[in-house]
Amino acid sequence: MTALPQKTERKLGLVIDLDTCVGCHACVISCKGWNTENYGAPLSDQDAYGADPQGTFLNRVHTFEVQPEVGTAKTVHFPKSCLHCEDAPCVTVCPTGASYKRVEDGIVLVNEDSCIGCGLCAWACPYGARELDKAAGVMKKCTLCVDRIYNENLPEEDREPACVRTCPAGARHFGDFADETSAVSQLVAERGGFDLMPEMGTKPVNKYLPPRPKDTGTEIDILAPFLTPIAVEPKGFLGWLDKTLEKLV
Repeated sequence: MTALPQKTERKLGLVIDLDTCVGCHACVISCKGWNTENYGAPLSDQDAYGADPQGTFLNRVHTFEVQPEVGTAKTVHFPKSCLHCEDAPCVTVCPTGASYKRVEDGIVLVNEDSCIGCGLCAWACPYGARELDKAAGVMKKCTLCVDRIYNENLPEEDREPACVRTCPAGARHFGDFADETSAVSQLVAERGGFDLMPEMGTKPVNKYLPPRPKDTGTEIDILAPFLTPIAVEPKGFLGWLDKTLEKLV
């Protein structure tokens, strides 16, 4: 079994804004592309164009219809990947030590050379964030793009996870939660960021920002000024015609 570090120097993770996520799946595609072309073994697909397609994805977006106590139902798009938990059960259950949490930044990774594909980590993860790559025979998970965030050959603006760099709505944010002044820490403090399933006791590093309350003010009809009658009583020729037609009735 693998032991968890007592403390990590940094706590790198993601903040996902459920208010701005539009469910476009750009993060899913960019994650699949980057990890297939760069980090580790490719993320395989089985029967991709057949009747029963299957594949390995490290990031997924689920869509729900939510009915609040007050108001109408609304759609919420919920991205989900590894949350890089402080008390990660996927690490402590691993029989070969393949799953581990890094001391320097808190990222949870898998040593694919040591992984035997037993699936115990997938059973232990309460978030369903582990996936068995059937072609490689090993477990796969989000790495926070370790081959990007520390790559000095990339421009500084590209040294963040592919999903964050790609999100067109700016719903994903990356940073160090150990730093109270970081953008992610401030977002969580200002917007009431929350843990996913805190009752599981895993202490996930990744946080979610709740949807903002929608504006309930009085609707303004922008066409109203143009629909106001110009004259209550018709004048000129139209006035004469109106009076003449009334006499004929």
